[in-house]
Amino acid sequence: MKWEPAALMVLVIGIGCWLVLSPRGGKVHTRDGALTTEIRIGESRGVVEVTGQPPAEEFRVLMRDGFESSPMSRGEFEHAFGKSVAEQAADGRTNRLFRFLNITGWYSLVWIAIGFGGQLLFSGRMFLQWLVSERHKVSVITPSFWWFSLLGGICLFSYFAWRQDIVGVLGQSSGIVIYARNLRLIAKQRRREASSRLSAAAQSTPARAESLS
Repeated sequence: MKWEPAALMVLVIGIGCWLVLSPRGGKVHTRDGALTTEIRIGESRGVVEVTGQPPAEEFRVLMRDGFESSPMSRGEFEHAFGKSVAEQAADGRTNRLFRFLNITGWYSLVWIAIGFGGQLLFSGRMFLQWLVSERHKVSVITPSFWWFSLLGGICLFSYFAWRQDIVGVLGQSSGIVIYARNLRLIAKQRRREASSRLSAAAQSTPARAESLS
């Protein structure tokens, strides 16, 4: 088995992770010693900057598109964004797992698991097809390939719908139909082959009986 395809897969995964984790947009300039918490408002990203000591902290919202809010007291910031957000910003608390997965709560991990499960099935189908083809030295697509594709497509469709990602939804919606149709055709072909075998066996039985007589 050649090592080049596996190495290329690792390279592509590494590039994808770098694109996910690398900062996007312009750089935010914060003051020295400030605590920062990343935020997203609509399509813009930025940070909440907190300077000073309680109860006289000073809050600013800095966006990567260049917007900088006027300094706000803790009370003003709580009035605009809520007490829990102010506490997280003032404490400098950031959940690296949430940031890496681009989620805001533990419940979202259920959907992340669905997405990863779908991707695992999708990747598994390719490894399965690859191994079977390498074994036979020709390109082979087994029924398991289509089952992995269908289950993975359903999981990814659900995940992209939760993410409200129209590109992913459109990409998986057509695939699900194609995968299901291929499984349907395989089932029909198997029934036809079974029926042909039964017919051939039924025809051979009288002929065999005549020869014996």
